[in-house]
Amino acid sequence: MSFNAQRRAQPALEGAAHEEAVRNFDFKRELTDVIPHLRAFARGLCGRPDLADDLVQEALMKAWAAQERFQPGTSMRAWTFVILRNAYLTDMRRNRFRADYDESVAERILVAPAAQEGPIHLSDMHRALLTLPPERREALLLVGAGGFSYEEAAEICGCAVGTIKSRVGRARAALTTMMEDGTVPHRSLDDVAAHGAIMGELDGMAEPQANTER
Repeated sequence: MSFNAQRRAQPALEGAAHEEAVRNFDFKRELTDVIPHLRAFARGLCGRPDLADDLVQEALMKAWAAQERFQPGTSMRAWTFVILRNAYLTDMRRNRFRADYDESVAERILVAPAAQEGPIHLSDMHRALLTLPPERREALLLVGAGGFSYEEAAEICGCAVGTIKSRVGRARAALTTMMEDGTVPHRSLDDVAAHGAIMGELDGMAEPQANTER
């Protein structure tokens, strides 16, 4: 290439480099913003903070390596949840996650309203949540605590919308039955009331969370 041709090409090269730098900056910012959501979802799935943090790190590395596949303007949270979920399922097949459920997970996901009078111990509900089949617990975490729509959750899980609705419904019904029938040992003064508070909080978390992300 001649000197003049190089001079003519230089602005285009600089422009392309600038655009790439902007894309990388925007991608990194969006990726950083979803880390708390990824961590909460990972802990809800695998049950231990240390393993969950490893899972999040793995998902972040895979997301960064695959950033060209991400479509700007779409949901970074949904895209990274798919990556994290796939990594989790792979590790499950390797029998990596065989630990006791960490109750601090549910404390971040299932919280009683601040207006509730008196302390409510939710450890029983935490254990009840753990007894759910993984696919139902996952659906409840995504739709209830994660704030995803049924359609978004279905896309993340790679299944039909009706399947997600069924899983969420069955999960809620199972939790209700366990609390009402006393299947889970009661440790609080009123775990049935706590259950109602939790279910109400799950229903209401999506809208406030969506507002904070805008």
